[in-house]
Amino acid sequence: MEKFQTVISRPAPLDSSNVDTDQIIPKQFLKRIERTGFGQFLFFDWRFNDDGSINEKFILNEKRFEDSEILLSQENFGCGSSREHAPWALRDYGFKVIISTSFADILFNNCFKNCILPIVITEEKLDYLFKSTLEFEDYQVKVDLENLILSDNKNFTEKLDIDPYRRKCLLEGLDDIALTLIHEDKITLYEKASIE
Repeated sequence: MEKFQTVISRPAPLDSSNVDTDQIIPKQFLKRIERTGFGQFLFFDWRFNDDGSINEKFILNEKRFEDSEILLSQENFGCGSSREHAPWALRDYGFKVIISTSFADILFNNCFKNCILPIVITEEKLDYLFKSTLEFEDYQVKVDLENLILSDNKNFTEKLDIDPYRRKCLLEGLDDIALTLIHEDKITLYEKASIE
């Protein structure tokens, strides 16, 4: 897993509550076992019309949000089934941070395992971010995980409350396998002792 770097980006405002994993990545695209290649199918039923053309009314299809690395969403983001393909699709599309008032537990945990930082903030502060990214053409949000600070270029600052263990894993790029391999020498010694 790559190391999480400071993110500076215009947030993409997905003004929907209870966004479930079947909307994040519809079931017909779950035939692959690789973690890559799912970004093109992210929010497929919302991004595209029935004839395959781009849905110009969908907010993420607006040019000003096409390079966003931060996704804003309303409460209960990632509810529904537990498919890990959802964070794979979000990350492959380019999102490194998701900000909401609440997340479904499984998606929240899976984000950390896929180099995505889920941030929980109050409704009032989320509303401010939504309004600002729609109002200001030069709007940028900065997510500094090292110093635990969420800020923007309009004098907004928020201290982040991220679990220290998860923060360390993101900053150092450690997934479950990499965490195990840190102890490879001890594992090898144990295996040798067990054989003897």
